[in-house]
Amino acid sequence: MMILISCAKTMSATSKVKAPISTIPQFTDTASELALYLSQFGIDELESSLKVNSKIAVDTYRRYQEFHSDNKAMLQALLLYTGVVYKHIDPSTFTEDDFNEAQKRLRIGSPLYGLLRPMDIIKPYRLEFDVRFPELGGITLTDFWRTKMTDSLIEEVKQNGGTLVNLASAEVQGSFDWKRVMKEVKVITPEFKIWKNAKLKTIVVYTKMCRGEMTRYILKNKIQDVDALKDFSWEGYRFYEEYSGDGVFTFVC
Repeated sequence: MMILISCAKTMSATSKVKAPISTIPQFTDTASELALYLSQFGIDELESSLKVNSKIAVDTYRRYQEFHSDNKAMLQALLLYTGVVYKHIDPSTFTEDDFNEAQKRLRIGSPLYGLLRPMDIIKPYRLEFDVRFPELGGITLTDFWRTKMTDSLIEEVKQNGGTLVNLASAEVQGSFDWKRVMKEVKVITPEFKIWKNAKLKTIVVYTKMCRGEMTRYILKNKIQDVDALKDFSWEGYRFYEEYSGDGVFTFVC
């Protein structure tokens, strides 16, 4: 069983946590080339392309100007990303065995680096899958990465039991040929909902928290059996068979 999650927009180049290993991303040369293209974007162009405010655009501009410097700080992906999902994975409590388990079974979708392992060392960046590059013929990064990421993910899932737990966002999921993924491996997509006004609703921040907690649950407990996912519970969320089906496991609070 493998797990797919999304990268985060918030990142830090430093961490008090020490991971036991560092590895090189599979598509590091491609990431370097994309970063070179991005270094040619002006601040206004980054602000428009990334749909961010001027402060973030300036910070992003500086990151890409310094990206290829030998002095640019690098960190393992699981430690560099600091978004809600990663806070709830909480690698600060990981043992060496937990890190090794994550390296084997967890994959992270990124518009710059493609498909990452947790211990792959990367540099801070800001990017979206819908950005278009003239150098790539004007296609989006979604289209650019689709075949590369799909091939890599399917191969790894097949080598690790044939089941994928999809805890990624719709944006990252869209960067794969998802029909092909579902055809070639077994995909389980957990959904996390709450009762509101007598209806089941998805609250984005709660979903992100639960995705992190479930990733942590799988890794810490070395879960391999799909049915064991149904035992997951957190802050009132628990599995409901009646709201689940067709590869979707629904957890309700």
